[in-house]
Order: sequence, then structure tokens, then C-alpha cells
Amino acid sequence: MSAFPLRSNAPEPFGGDPWLAPFRGVLARRAAEFRRRLDELTAGGSRRLADFADAHLVFGLHRSGSHWICREWAPRAEAVALVGDFSGWEERDEFRFHRLSGGVWELIVPASALSPGQHYHLFVRWRGGAGSRLPVYAREVVQDEETKIFSALVPEERRRFRFRHPAPPAPAAPLIYEAHVGMAQEEPRIGSFDEFRRLTLPRIAAGGYNTVQLMAVMGHPYYGSFGYHVANFFAVARRFGTSDEFRALVDEAHRLGLRVIIDLVHSHAVRNEAEGPAAIDGSRSLYFHQDERGEHRQWDSLCFDYGREEVLKLLLSNCRYYLEEFRVDGFRFDGVTSMLYRDHGLGRAFCGYGDYFGGNVDEDALTYLALANRLIHELRPDALTIAEDVSGMPGLAARSGEGAVGFDFRMAMGVSDLWFKLFDLPDEAWDMFSLHHELVNRRRDEKVISYVECHDQAIVGGQTAMFRLAGASMYSSMRRDSGDASVDRAVALHKMVRLATAAAAGHGYLNFMGNEFGHPEWIDFPREGNGWSYRYARRQWSLADDPTLRYGALDAFDRAMLSVVGEASFYAAPVQTVRIDNEAKILIFERAGFWFLFNFHPTASRCDYSFEARAGEYETVLDSDAPEFGGFARRTPDQHYFTQPERFGAMLRVYLPCRSALVLKLR
Repeated sequence: MSAFPLRSNAPEPFGGDPWLAPFRGVLARRAAEFRRRLDELTAGGSRRLADFADAHLVFGLHRSGSHWICREWAPRAEAVALVGDFSGWEERDEFRFHRLSGGVWELIVPASALSPGQHYHLFVRWRGGAGSRLPVYAREVVQDEETKIFSALVPEERRRFRFRHPAPPAPAAPLIYEAHVGMAQEEPRIGSFDEFRRLTLPRIAAGGYNTVQLMAVMGHPYYGSFGYHVANFFAVARRFGTSDEFRALVDEAHRLGLRVIIDLVHSHAVRNEAEGPAAIDGSRSLYFHQDERGEHRQWDSLCFDYGREEVLKLLLSNCRYYLEEFRVDGFRFDGVTSMLYRDHGLGRAFCGYGDYFGGNVDEDALTYLALANRLIHELRPDALTIAEDVSGMPGLAARSGEGAVGFDFRMAMGVSDLWFKLFDLPDEAWDMFSLHHELVNRRRDEKVISYVECHDQAIVGGQTAMFRLAGASMYSSMRRDSGDASVDRAVALHKMVRLATAAAAGHGYLNFMGNEFGHPEWIDFPREGNGWSYRYARRQWSLADDPTLRYGALDAFDRAMLSVVGEASFYAAPVQTVRIDNEAKILIFERAGFWFLFNFHPTASRCDYSFEARAGEYETVLDSDAPEFGGFARRTPDQHYFTQPERFGAMLRVYLPCRSALVLKLR
């Protein structure tokens, strides 16, 4: 048995870490490069960064008074023409672009030449070849159901969408519900923005979450890519619905008190040439690095050259576009590790600080990320930015200090990794010291979002946490009266690991859609290998709604848990360790006046388990063993506890049944 005194983790500014001392020169150089780039893009500060990020207003097809204007950057092109329904898909003289300076091509035609809803491509000729291309800044892209060919659409002459509800204020801490619109419905098909707005958003709000993180919003040719092979950065994925239907989704989320962030995939792009920006003018290096550096072989995609001004203009404009056009409330930047390192961080353990400051780091990518955060917070000071980085690069989520990149939060990816390693070990082998360390391990100058599982854990080749814990018994023994020991264990641990993660999280918590009630199996999008089936690309909400099954109990516990950690001041308080007892498999900590008691032992319940506590009377706030949460009711409901004075201070004695968690609060 080992006892720890109460302690706090006071924040300190970026750079206060003594291990960074040898790298101050690198940090200073990075800060200087950011300032140089910012000065260059803002003309010495005479304009806003947002004024530079205006490419979506310049390029693409736009109606301007009595004319249509279309522009594209294609410096190696020798000829560009607009082809489509209006031209019989042939090149015609009246639809040929003329070349401007800087490799920009422009077409101006009368308003009568094009009709809203018509399909079109660019037909580009270059030395040695030619081909149809979609404009990089196209705002509406659709796929023909028969030919499977993607086309851009001439935009509708419509009144601007009227948002009726302002974004709710930024919460004290984000409680994030990660979701995928297409797989959010129960039927084996692709769900829509409209269905998500009407059917799924109310569930999320009722569950106690305050933020929705939407995957796969941007246009991607292959549905099974989960939205991570983006082709059309300025067009929402039309398979889910129209741009206005997405706006209506955001507006309704705001009405329900939910903020909306979307996955921003600026780490790479699809290599498709006909649909994406891969070779608009026949050159693959237009937006991407040349040779091997431009290839992400593991992801089968192309890597941006963040040192090019045109790339910065494209990506920064993309940030501005979604903030202004759709009023999203921020972004989760995907694949940041891949951006940060020339080898994409593949096969690296990142064991020392030297890994973060050597020649393997892509300094241009770091500068871009700092610029993106500057732009986003310039446009929306309350916007939320989250970095998905597994490497632990210092300063990534620091908002001030030399070399700080400026994200609001980073994902605490090590927490999930540890849980899934523990799931494969016998319960007796779970080490409470390692668990505690991972739950609270974070830099003092950076905010983190913790989670048990996101979509990554359940994608093909993985399983949801509940399925990993229960195995095949989920198919036969999830009835409330089944009495199956393996399911009893899975249900108990599912609640405990979520509570421990949410309660000890740095500054926020995330859950992937359906996992709050223990969604079974895995995620697999329709593909040739599964017969193009949607069976695993949907959410079985009926499981949680069936009172005869245990899923509803897990859902009820998730709501009760969020009502505790969702209190405004909860994440502002530090985690104060009270007891780590590896022999008894007990972990106890206090936060914001709540005391969290966990007994992870598979068989040994503890009667009158004593630990040091503040003197007074304690009430029961949450009991994972309560019957409404699928427990065994081994404690008296609403029980109160009183400390007893002893030689070294006040002691609290409680009954801690095996595989259960208890939350108490000092009255």
C-alpha cells in the first residue's frame, strides 16, 4: 500500500520546462520564422491575416452582377476551358480562359451563358498532355450515380442562408461528441445532414455533451476513406446533402446549446487527379512536395509543401471559409504528427526531446500551424482548435511563449493507448501506478482532451472498448438478466474506465458516437472486401433504447458521469492524488470537491477501506454499482459518510465493492 499527499499542478508559461533549455535557440528560430512569415503575409502588419486568406473569394466560379467569373491557378497550363452541360462537354471558344499574371487563368462570360445546377469541369491542356479537372475552389461537387464521375455544379442564385441562432458561449471545458454523419443512422445506408440534424443532435444534447466534432464534412471521392482523403476542400460531401443542409445542421446544433467543430484534414490530400488538386495543370508538385517527400506511402496520399505561399493561401482560406460560410466553431486538425516530421513520425517512439528539435522536423509545417491558429483566433477569438498529435511536440498547444504554436488543446492519445493495452491483460496485472501516471501526465502549459476511445480504436482491424472487453458474449448475453460473468466484467469496467478518464482528464473529454452505450463490434465502410455492405457503417441506437438490454444502463451512466464533470469549475481544478494502492487495485483522487474512488480488483471487495480526507460529511454523488447503471446494488443508495479524527488527521471509511467506482462530495 502506498499513500500520496494531496498536491496540485499549478500552470507555468511555455518555456518554464527546464528540459527545453538546450533547445531555446531552436524555439527562438521558429518564433522568428513565424514572425517573418506573418509580416510577409500581412504586408508588415498593414492588413489582417484574414485579408491574405481570401482565395475562396477570388478563385472558383462566382456570379458577379451580370457575369460569371471563374479563376484557377494553373501556372504550367497552356490552355484552359470550361466544359459542361452548357457546351456539350466540348471545348468552345466562348468558354476559353485567358491567362493573367502569376499563373492565374480567368474566364468571364455573360450570366445567360450558365444556368444554376449545370455540371462542369475544367479542361486543361499542358505540355505533353491534357485532362478534365475539378476547380480546386469548387463549392458544390456531385457524383453521377451511373458513371461515378464527379462534377462541379454551377452555384444556385439563392438568398444567403439565414442563421437564426448564435453560437453558444464557449464552455468552460469541451465535452466532445465525435460523430460521422453518414454512419449516424440505424439503417444500412448513408445518413444525411438532415437526418443528423433531426434525429442525432437531440440525442447528443440530451446526453450532456456541449460540443459536436464532425468527421468527413469535406468532399472525398471514396466513402470508405472516413473522410481523410479529401479532394474538394471547399465543397461539403454532397453524399450527405447540400451546403445549406449542413448550415441548417450547424444552426440547429447552436439552438440546442451545442458548438460544432469539424475535422480539418490539412495533413495530406487525395492523389486522385480528376477530382482533387493533385495535378490541375499536369504537375503533381503544384501544391505538394516533389519526389518522395510528396508521397505518404502508408496513407496513399500526397503531402502539402507548406513553404509555398500558394499552399498557405489555399489552406488558410479553407479555415476562413468554414468559419464564415458555415459558422463552425473550430477545428480538430487531423494528422498533425504526419505534418510535423519529414518521416511523418512513422516507427518513432519519441523518447527524448531531441526528437522534437532535430532536422526531421518540418519547420514550414510548424509555421503553417501557427499561422492557422493565429488566423482562426483572429476571426473567432472563441473558436476551438485541437491538435491530433501522438508525438508530444512541446509547445503545440501553448498559447504564448517563444515557439508556441497556439492550439487550444491537444489530444491525450496515450490514455487511450494504455487502456487498450490493459484490456488485453488479466485484471490482476493492471498496474495502478502506470494507470495513474498516464491519466494525469501532461505538460503544465498545454491543455489536453482525454478519451477512452475515438473512431481510431474501432476502425477495421480494431474493436470498440465494450466489444474488446466482452468479446463474443455481446452477441448472446447483453440481456439485463443474462448473468454472464464476462459481460458483467465488461459492463463494470466500461463504466469505470470512462469515469476515471473523464474525471482525471486535463481540460476536456471526448467520446465517439455510440460508444457511450457500449456500441458493439467495429467500423467498416462498404468496400469490395465486405461485399459493399453497410452493416458496420451505422449506429444501432435501438440497442440503447431497448429496456431489456444492458446498453441503456451504460448510456444512463454516461449521462450521470457528464453531469459531474460538466460542472463549470470542474476542469479548472487540479487532480489531487489521495491513494494509489496497487495491491488492492484501488485508485483515489479528489477534484473540484469531488472524491473519486475506484476498486479495479476483479474479486476483492474492501470493507471499511480507510483513507485520508478533509474532515466532514460526504454524500454519494455517483455509484457505478447502482442498479440503474447495470450494477449489483452492493451499497446503500444515497449513503452518507462521516470522517473520523485520528492521530494524523481525518480518515474516511467506505465500502468499495470489487470492480466499482464511487463519487463522493463534501457537504
